[in-house]
Amino acid sequence: MPTTRLEGRRTHHRAWRIHSAIAIALLAGVVVSGCDQGPAQKTGQKIDRALDRLSGKGPVEKAGERIDKAVEELKK
Repeated sequence: MPTTRLEGRRTHHRAWRIHSAIAIALLAGVVVSGCDQGPAQKTGQKIDRALDRLSGKGPVEKAGERIDKAVEELKK
């Protein structure tokens, strides 16, 4: 229990900020869950496609190379 009027205001302000943060997080979760892909995921996919165009290799070729390297290391 706050002993002074100032402490009461601080406690009330702190509680209000916490409740506001929780409400914003819940609202953001509802908004994001309604989308198939979020903005970060879309951006990540665009970057992946651009890198694939630059390297000339897709994810399957890259995975195959990693497997080949792992097999070579096990043979040694």
